[in-house]
Amino acid sequence: MDRSRIADKSKSITPILEGWDYTPDRVTVRRVQDVDGQTRIQMRLDLGILQMRETGRPDGLQPHGCESLLAQYEDQLRQHGEQHGEQRGQETSFTLDAQQCADLKAESMQYYYRYLSAFHLGDNSAVIRDTEHNLRIFDLIRDCAAEASDRASIEEFRPYVWMMNTRAKARMVLDREDYDQALELITEGVQRIEGFLREAHHPELISSSREIQFLRDWAENIRRRPTDSPT
Repeated sequence: MDRSRIADKSKSITPILEGWDYTPDRVTVRRVQDVDGQTRIQMRLDLGILQMRETGRPDGLQPHGCESLLAQYEDQLRQHGEQHGEQRGQETSFTLDAQQCADLKAESMQYYYRYLSAFHLGDNSAVIRDTEHNLRIFDLIRDCAAEASDRASIEEFRPYVWMMNTRAKARMVLDREDYDQALELITEGVQRIEGFLREAHHPELISSSREIQFLRDWAENIRRRPTDSPT
């Protein structure tokens, strides 16, 4: 080994990891203050940590001055629609090539790690924000990807993202002890996933969907919650 090419030991993250062990069977996250005084989210992984910004793109980049790649391509789609008389939601001639889709998928992974971290930190509004970001990425790829393989590769993740979005929304109203609204939100989430599977011509997957089963079990637990006895 050429030791002259080894970075200074002060660059090692070992001191940061000491006392913060990786646990394979649970998500371990925390908030820390960065050197610039801003709060960052850290997720413990087996080989180290992920550090993410709390807002904007998790890595802090601003592609072409935009908040995210999604924002950049949505703006391009809007401009394309204005130039060609196309409305969002209708068929468009705007396309994303394989590399652009790959870049959007990579961005969605960053947001996935952050909304998963936010969920375990109890930050439900951040979960809603970031899951909706990823659902918009899925919609953009579905509507604009040039390759069918890119469109197909992203759709399998919709049920999970919808489930996490539903969980965050329901947890927010459960914090207010609004059990009826929580049950309504959970029912809407189940129906959304069921409708997606039917539209995808896979109704047989409804009975085995882990996302649907989780939401149904959660709803049942809410219905069975202990209530105060009448005086």
